[in-house]
Amino acid sequence: MGITKVHEQIRKYRKQFGFSQEELADKIYVSRQTISNWENGKSYPDIENLLILSTLFHISIDELIKGDIGIMRKELDTHSMDIWTGIMLIFLMLGIVIGVPLTYALSWWGFSITVILLTIGVGASIKVELIKKKHNIKTFKEIVAFTENRKLDPEERLKSRQNHWKEQLLMITGSMIITLILAAIALMVTKLIV
Repeated sequence: MGITKVHEQIRKYRKQFGFSQEELADKIYVSRQTISNWENGKSYPDIENLLILSTLFHISIDELIKGDIGIMRKELDTHSMDIWTGIMLIFLMLGIVIGVPLTYALSWWGFSITVILLTIGVGASIKVELIKKKHNIKTFKEIVAFTENRKLDPEERLKSRQNHWKEQLLMITGSMIITLILAAIALMVTKLIV
């Protein structure tokens, strides 16, 4: 058997067992639309549904996902990148927005809490950078393409990389300005309250 995709396997085994999309959906407790999306390659079943499908079709998970492992790894990395980006943003913002008032109000204790929040945020940003490095992603366009599970054509990739330094400079400058504004607002609010 050649390399196949999960969507082809699901369709093949569903038909082999004589199930309609609706019947298969009822058997594994998902919607008919979900089955349709899986069979059209618009989405992938999660690990729990892969286990249920492999049991229902009397095949191993390996047989079911053969050929799609690389795609699934990329999808997992995309999901992981989204989670780590969220953690990074939340903790960096918390460190800035509540860190300044805490430091002002609680001195060293407040500063310690701020350092912990910022450290978690920076740690998450390092994790995001490791995922970007693993997939050779440098520019914002490449990040967007990665999270949408598509590739930039070589010409578009080269063009976006030529402007990479401008993008980096703009992001750093913008981040610094936003950080300073948020810190100043937090400090003013703290002084008004305390």
